[in-house]
Amino acid sequence: MSLDRIELRGLRARGRHGCLPAERELGQEFVVDVSLGLDTRPAAEGDDLSRTVDYGSLASRLVAVVEGEPVNLIETLADRLAKICLEDPNVAEADVTVHKPAAPVPHPFEDVAVRIRRSRP
Repeated sequence: MSLDRIELRGLRARGRHGCLPAERELGQEFVVDVSLGLDTRPAAEGDDLSRTVDYGSLASRLVAVVEGEPVNLIETLADRLAKICLEDPNVAEADVTVHKPAAPVPHPFEDVAVRIRRSRP
């Protein structure tokens, strides 16, 4: 059976992630996209929020992680965000992309991002 998808794109939050002292001191905006794989049929059949993902609540938990304890790498941040997504028993897999649009790159660029996929064992 293929999984249905719930997507939350462009979630913005300010964090202090990065290896450079200035990134930790000043902070910067991060943009998060998540795509969750799950079976939405039980929720649809019963019109029941408890059988799917409450994306408003999920957004708040993800923002708390971005705004929380700093990490050096956006790979680490993405992994933490995926773990938050997989805390929901309805979610079988999570694709997480963390964009760092103000990354310290000394050349013109459009975006720096890390995309990961995690699933339940």
